[in-house]
Amino acid sequence: MTKARQRPHPVLAGLQGRCPNCGEASMFAGFLRIADRCPACGFDLKAADSGDGPAVFIILIVGFVAVFGALFSEMSFDLSPWIILVIWLPIAAVLCLALLRPFKGVLVALQFHHKAGELRNDDF
Repeated sequence: MTKARQRPHPVLAGLQGRCPNCGEASMFAGFLRIADRCPACGFDLKAADSGDGPAVFIILIVGFVAVFGALFSEMSFDLSPWIILVIWLPIAAVLCLALLRPFKGVLVALQFHHKAGELRNDDF
């Protein structure tokens, strides 16, 4: 008797950028572009559409970190506004780029895990 292969946890697979079906191959064909099919299992990834969801989460998280860091720098070290901008703008940009792909991966994996699709007018 063969044991059925268990699907990977959607959050872990998404954070690693792996296929939500097999967890083996990358779901990305570029930095943020989702592949049409998984190279390992052939799972159809074309229906994936995370929209603006990852960007919204990233804006909220990185905005909180950057604003808190800038205010803390201002209050603790009495730095000029230009120095604070020179320090915190690149940190915010790097954080945005570093977090965008994992967040998009998680949202796409959760979309497949919950069998979510786009709502159409003929669904009613």
